[in-house]
Amino acid sequence: MKDLKFEQKRSLSRVEAADQLTALADALREGGEAELDFGSGTLSLRIPDDLHSEVEIEIGNNEIELEIEFRWPTARKRAAPPAQEAAARKTAPAKPVRAADRTKPVKRPAAKK
Repeated sequence: MKDLKFEQKRSLSRVEAADQLTALADALREGGEAELDFGSGTLSLRIPDDLHSEVEIEIGNNEIELEIEFRWPTARKRAAPPAQEAAARKTAPAKPVRAADRTKPVKRPAAKK
């Protein structure tokens, strides 16, 4: 069962369809909390920075069907605080040091006179 489903089917002029797509494009471009007006009501959505898209075109029965679908999770992803990210980088495994490398003298550049 879906938590929420909104579906609207109606005839539109080409200009009305373009206006609806433009409003959706503006909401996607802006991101964050968006409100979309669908004539019969307003739908409020949280639109994240990253989402999944699917475009499907079917031609048959004397019709062209174009579906554009966007999906994203309902839960917000929490970014790790900077201190945790730095700690995670520090705990990365170091390259093993070979015994032969430990006994080699370190070459240092000559001091300028």
